Amino acid sequence: MAREQKTKQKKTVKKRFFSVESRLTSTKIELYAASAEELDGRVVKLDLTKPLRGKAFELRLRISHDSGKLTTKPLSLQLFQPYVRKVVRKGTDYAEDSFETDSKDFSMRVKPLLVTRKRVSRNILKALRENARKALSAYIKIRTAQEVFEDITTNKLQKVLSQKLKKIYPLALCEIRAIQVIAPAKAKKEKEHAEKSTVKKQAKEEESTQIEEAETTEPEAESETESAEQ
Repeated sequence: MAREQKTKQKKTVKKRFFSVESRLTSTKIELYAASAEELDGRVVKLDLTKPLRGKAFELRLRISHDSGKLTTKPLSLQLFQPYVRKVVRKGTDYAEDSFETDSKDFSMRVKPLLVTRKRVSRNILKALRENARKALSAYIKIRTAQEVFEDITTNKLQKVLSQKLKKIYPLALCEIRAIQVIAPAKAKKEKEHAEKSTVKKQAKEEESTQIEEAETTEPEAESETESAEQ
C-alpha cells in the first residue's frame, strides 16, 4: 500500500512550447519541452523553401540556452537534391567544387554550384571552379559564420560571386549547394600544429635510429678489416 501511495504522489512534469530566436529566418521556431534547459544543444532542421520563395534550402541549427533566452547557431545549409536536378537543364554545363576555408570564428566546408548557359569547354569550367574558390575564400575570411549564412540566405554572396565570374563566362545559376560548419578555426589550427609536431618528432626519431645503426656497423666493419690483414 505504501508503494502505491508513493507512485500516486509523483508529480507529472508539464511540457509547453518555447520560442527560439533565429536571425537566419523569419519563421517562428517553437519547440515542445519541459524546460528551456532541456533544449540546450538540440539540433533542429528547417525547410526554407517558402521563406526563400522557391529556393529549396534545408537549414540545420543548434540551440543554445543563455541567460534565459533560446538562440540558435548555424550548422549547415544545403540545397535539396530535386531542386539541383531542376536547375541543371539539358544543353548546359555545370561546375562543382568542395573545399575547406576559415571564417573569422569557424572552419567551414563550402560546395559551390555553377551552371553555364550553354555547353562550354573543360578549360572554362576549370577556370570558373578555381576563381570561385579564390573569391569565396576571400569573402568568407573576413566574416563570421553567422554573417556568411545570412549572406547566402539573402542571396548577397551569390550576387557578388556571379559578378566576378561573369568576366570568364556568363552563368545561368551561381549558387552555394552546401555549406557546413566543421570546427572552430582555432581548434583546427591547433590540430594541424599538433600533427606537424608529431611528424617532425617521428622524423627526428628515425634519424637518431639511423645514426645509431650506422655507429654500430662501423666498429664491426673495422674488426673485419683487422682480421683480414692478420
